[in-house]
Amino acid sequence: MNKSNLIAVVAKRANLTQKAAQEAIEAFLDETSRSLSKGQKVLWSGFGTFDVRQVADKKVVPFGREELTRVIKSHRVVNFKAGKPLKEVIQGKRKI
Repeated sequence: MNKSNLIAVVAKRANLTQKAAQEAIEAFLDETSRSLSKGQKVLWSGFGTFDVRQVADKKVVPFGREELTRVIKSHRVVNFKAGKPLKEVIQGKRKI
């Protein structure tokens, strides 16, 4: 599923126009992105949790090639942990 598919589904299920559904989804994504950029945790009950983690510097050495050693600088990454209801749907233990 991509963004345009999601907009179409939301518009149909919520009885909205395509434009209204698009604006709602974009507002949702913008607010989620804004919260994560501030380092805040985003919890969607029944779906999962997004949070931002700091990854430390890492030394990378190709097999037996010490002369090609590189360091990947520390950076922030988004982490997702699926909630129990989502896990159950994916495993086929629960239907939507």
